[in-house]
Amino acid sequence: MHFVVADDDCRDFQSVLEFIGRRWVGAVLMAGAQGARRFTEYRALAPGISDRLLAQRLKELESYQLLRREVIPSTPVQILYTPSPTGAALIAALQPLIAWSRSVPPAGGDQRP
Repeated sequence: MHFVVADDDCRDFQSVLEFIGRRWVGAVLMAGAQGARRFTEYRALAPGISDRLLAQRLKELESYQLLRREVIPSTPVQILYTPSPTGAALIAALQPLIAWSRSVPPAGGDQRP
């Protein structure tokens, strides 16, 4: 199989892969895909992530316009994070990769849980 890909496309694709490959970015994106909206819901769906790193990843995903941040003026103030249309498109584009990852042995020969 042979694919023709322009150099600019390779660079753009590489930068996207580097971003989504950063620690916890994928888990936070998938938590949003599973319906997380509040900080605590994201934390519950990404067990092991620290509050500081989760806050950082949410801000980064918002800055890349992959998540939308909505402030609800209530007592206490609620902040909701939901996938943006761009984020939803990325999540949809990742679905074949997620399916593929289930079909290959884990790196290092580790067993899947």
